[in-house]
Amino acid sequence: MTIVLGDNQYGKAETHLVHVNRDGERHQVTDFLVSISLAGDFSASHLTGDNSKVVPTDTQKNTVFAFAKEAPPGQPEEFGLRLARHFVRDFDAVSRARVHIEAFQWTHLDAGERPDPHAFERIGSDRRLATVTCAKDAEWVVSGLADLVVMKTTDSEFYGYPRDRYTTLEETHDRILATALTARWRYVSTEQDWFSSFMATRSTLTEVFALHHSLALQQTLYAMGEAVLKESPEIAEIRISMPNKHHFAVDLSPFGLENQNEVFYASDRPYGLIEGTVTRDDASEAGQAW
Repeated sequence: MTIVLGDNQYGKAETHLVHVNRDGERHQVTDFLVSISLAGDFSASHLTGDNSKVVPTDTQKNTVFAFAKEAPPGQPEEFGLRLARHFVRDFDAVSRARVHIEAFQWTHLDAGERPDPHAFERIGSDRRLATVTCAKDAEWVVSGLADLVVMKTTDSEFYGYPRDRYTTLEETHDRILATALTARWRYVSTEQDWFSSFMATRSTLTEVFALHHSLALQQTLYAMGEAVLKESPEIAEIRISMPNKHHFAVDLSPFGLENQNEVFYASDRPYGLIEGTVTRDDASEAGQAW
């Protein structure tokens, strides 16, 4: 029997970078959680403890801060590309560098008649995501969002499912539909208007969720992904995860009250988890994007 080392990678996870752009009176804040993962010729470190090809994770952390000083981080995709290209191009042993960024949004606080230029509040339940992967001869960008909490109070049904002796769920033609949406989409190239594309995709997802008459969360998921690909030719595929945040109508009959879909019990767990990928039939191979 021969024992061999399999796939491996290492890196620095969740370096929390906050950058303040002080150009002009109105400051701007960038808030990134940066995770770096390197793969390549690191077998000697595993097998013999030879670290001559290992880029220390502390060096990776320091690179994040130094790059932010040398030039403003900009969009998370831009910053991810700068970092990933650096590691894969400047270190021969690194065959693949992957940088994952979670971006938090800050906006200026109101101070009387106008927003204060130096005071901020963090906004939104959702986080913007960007994952950049660079190899020696190819690059991929996956953007996305996580934990976008949305709800609609009607235009949602669920019926016609198989029943057995363990089925207690009643069919419904009018229910609350709520989820904490996570979506990630792969771009066809690494040359994009990242911010505009992100905002357009986010808008499409929320608009379709709001307007689509849902017969199942699966149907809504596909409608959302389909709309994104129709509206955004720069996107090759989109992967969506939608936990079903169940809301059950409370039985108020013991109290002599009729509940006309007004009072609900919000159950946080267990929950249904609906996931799916929507892709173009002519999309390029994903390679190492995911």
